[in-house]
Amino acid sequence: MLGDAVSFVRIVEVGPRDGLQNEPKNLILADRLSLIDRLAVAGLPSIEIGAMVSPKWVPQMVQSDQVIAQISPLAQSRDCPVLVPNARGMQDAVAAGARSVAVFVAASESFSQKNTNSSIEQSLSHVAEIATMARHHDIRLRGYISCVVGCPFEGVIDPIRVGDVADALLNLGCVEISLGDTIGIATPRQVENLLKTLRDRLGVAPLAAHFHDSYGQALANILVALEYGITTIDSAVAGLGGCPYAPGAGGNVATEDVVYMLNGMGIETGVDFAELVATGQWISNLLGRPYTARAGLAWSQQQSRAS
Repeated sequence: MLGDAVSFVRIVEVGPRDGLQNEPKNLILADRLSLIDRLAVAGLPSIEIGAMVSPKWVPQMVQSDQVIAQISPLAQSRDCPVLVPNARGMQDAVAAGARSVAVFVAASESFSQKNTNSSIEQSLSHVAEIATMARHHDIRLRGYISCVVGCPFEGVIDPIRVGDVADALLNLGCVEISLGDTIGIATPRQVENLLKTLRDRLGVAPLAAHFHDSYGQALANILVALEYGITTIDSAVAGLGGCPYAPGAGGNVATEDVVYMLNGMGIETGVDFAELVATGQWISNLLGRPYTARAGLAWSQQQSRAS
């Protein structure tokens, strides 16, 4: 049974990067630092804090070098990866003091071209350069694979193609592979088919699940991932985000919804739900957007009625 197989889930909070990069309002440096610190206080063990990308293309991530350099001591005690697209970005991350970085490759050739103006093979060559620098500086390397189930340009993606990319990333030195349902179209059966293929080829130990909630399937898909033994789940506080290069993509699954579900299943996360909800409400207000994390919203309304 699922409850017997999984007792602890590590949540990778991607709101400060994957979440904020697709929000229309740019936060000032102090507010980004405050968000990261609040998430650390809430007990998130891993917080993706920024991206070393051109502000011309992703202005929300400007000053990520300063974010790395200025996060609080509490945040420094967590795993705080920063996304790097190429060797130049990696050089900047190293100079800023990053101890953990993430790289990304798409399972879709069309998405790769749209997202990075490079082929999958070229993207892997960039990762190889980054990996060499990571080994030299003793920096943890995490890999993302985009469009693991479907692509906005190519449609359904063959799980074997995902396995090919995952295998390449592991061989280059990634210690973890996050499987991204970038446009949020995956259903549980599709996730099961993907994970069967990857389990037989790679095992599940290095895998993480990263679901967007465009069609409201994220929690159901996470349950399938748990059933297959995956114990690292990516999510974003308040369901922030989307993808600037994936038309129609919804936000990431809300961390509040994930934690509430896991709490109800008796699965530990180390996350303080009340602190998490308060952070979600705070960042939503700061961004001028409604607070839409369903579990957080329902819980806060119940608390208000009780008081």
